[in-house]
Amino acid sequence: MVAPDRSSSSYKDVNSYYTFGMRQGLRLHSDSLCAAATRIEADIARPRPDSLILSYVVSGRIGDLRLPPVVTAARADELWQRTCFEAFVLPSASLGYYEFNFSPSTQWAAYQFDGYRSGMRVAAEIGAPRIEVRSTADSYTLQASLELDGLSWPWRLGLSAVLEETNGRKSYWALAHPTGKADFHHADCFALELS
Repeated sequence: MVAPDRSSSSYKDVNSYYTFGMRQGLRLHSDSLCAAATRIEADIARPRPDSLILSYVVSGRIGDLRLPPVVTAARADELWQRTCFEAFVLPSASLGYYEFNFSPSTQWAAYQFDGYRSGMRVAAEIGAPRIEVRSTADSYTLQASLELDGLSWPWRLGLSAVLEETNGRKSYWALAHPTGKADFHHADCFALELS
């Protein structure tokens, strides 16, 4: 991972961030089209030092999104192949990072990587997140609450989403995108620092 340029206008530093939140917009990848969603915003809150609450808010024609029905919450793989909200957490002084997938079905996944797309394994030490969903005709919200005990501070954070429309088209959204194809694992996507 490359150290962030703290002088850059795109750099965000979130200090002592426990009882309030902040909202960040996710950007549609330049190679993606999405007729159903006009924007995605993510609210980030840290009610305690080792906890994280992420609320993804999609605005648009929600009926045109393919959203799996809510089922009993459980770990599941390959959630990213359908509508899915994601978080990537890079603990300080580490090349390794965690990937979290949150499905509208309330299924979830947590993986640990040793480095960029290498050494992937299930992050068994991560407990089940609490996932809640709400939907109206023009807004969809997925909120995921995570307990991340033992991850060293500060954290670099990447937030992203894959939206699948009812016609099968997928679009890719993130805080930041690298040049070229969508790649949520790329260092450029870890766009926020929580300290």
